[in-house]
Amino acid sequence: MTNNTPMVFSVTSGKGGVGKTNIAVNLACQLSSMGKRVVLLDADLGLANVDVLLGLAPKLNLFHLFNEEAELRHVLMETPYGFRILPASSGVSEMANLSTGQKLDLLDAMDYLESEVDYLIVDTGAGIHDIVLYFNLAAQERLVVLTPEPTSLTDAYALIKVLKNRHDVDRFRILVNQVKEPAMAKEMFKKLHMACDHFLGGVSLDLTGVVPYDPQVRRAVINQKPFSVMFPSCPASQSLAQAAQKISAWKGTTKLDGNIKFFWKRLLFQEQSVA
Repeated sequence: MTNNTPMVFSVTSGKGGVGKTNIAVNLACQLSSMGKRVVLLDADLGLANVDVLLGLAPKLNLFHLFNEEAELRHVLMETPYGFRILPASSGVSEMANLSTGQKLDLLDAMDYLESEVDYLIVDTGAGIHDIVLYFNLAAQERLVVLTPEPTSLTDAYALIKVLKNRHDVDRFRILVNQVKEPAMAKEMFKKLHMACDHFLGGVSLDLTGVVPYDPQVRRAVINQKPFSVMFPSCPASQSLAQAAQKISAWKGTTKLDGNIKFFWKRLLFQEQSVA
């Protein structure tokens, strides 16, 4: 991937509690360790916790960018793990309903990142709320995280269904997390694939990763460190490293479709059609 064609992909889920944000954080670590320049956008607006998982305390966040005229370069925060985060604002309800003017401000602010970033990872909220759909529609690729539970499967299908039927999104990457038996992940993917094929049609699903249940993940969360850094040899880290390799092979599109500013243009363009 060249400097002029950054990849923008979302890490999303149909329900909470599947480890979505932890996957996003550790993918940022893995891609950074491969020499990629990564920014992680905490797009779970109103319930942000990327900074919590990393044990960081940002002084500025998106709230300051929109409401206090802070510059993006001051809001972006370096992490000890080779990537930067763009923090959201936890507990500020208005952040979950960005105005068009606020989005335009962010669009303008993103200009200088175009030549500095290889990957913009967008950690969305869970579910099918409008703001979740906004970010998923704007991203080039969507990585849907689910766990081997019936409710997780049902909610993942619901997210895919809304994006397909309402907005004609037809390609999704799948990551099954917290897997105790490899056969469980294959069965979950098979069921999801069959449901999409039968009821939706024309949907492409790719199994990007299977991350096993690993007690080291919880230990890392308690210590507020990425498990792929704290326990690089643990099964979860090894599996996510393989997923990152697959992601690095995703083909970028044209410069226009690939750049970060176009991501925000699509975000604004889709606004009127989401509801």
